[in-house]
Amino acid sequence: MLVRIVKMGFKPDKIEEFLSDFEKKKEMIRGFEGCEFLELYRDKDNTNRFFTYSYWQDEKALERYRHSELFKGVWAKTKVLFNEKPEAWSVDKVYSSDSK
Repeated sequence: MLVRIVKMGFKPDKIEEFLSDFEKKKEMIRGFEGCEFLELYRDKDNTNRFFTYSYWQDEKALERYRHSELFKGVWAKTKVLFNEKPEAWSVDKVYSSDSK
């Protein structure tokens, strides 16, 4: 499994637009083949900063998503709302208290 973490900062007047767009697309993203988990977090101190955490079966599944029409459409609408350069990490889960 691959975990993808994306940090995004938004223009304050564009946050509601981002949240509305995310609400409309979250089930499609989560339902994309190879996506096993999706969450959205908001920074407590810097409330225009958000993080997505998604779990993918493997790197190939993430790459299929990143080259899909769904991703291209979501990213095109999202990136114009940023007030800072997004950052992304692909990581391997080493430990989880939920793991057996």
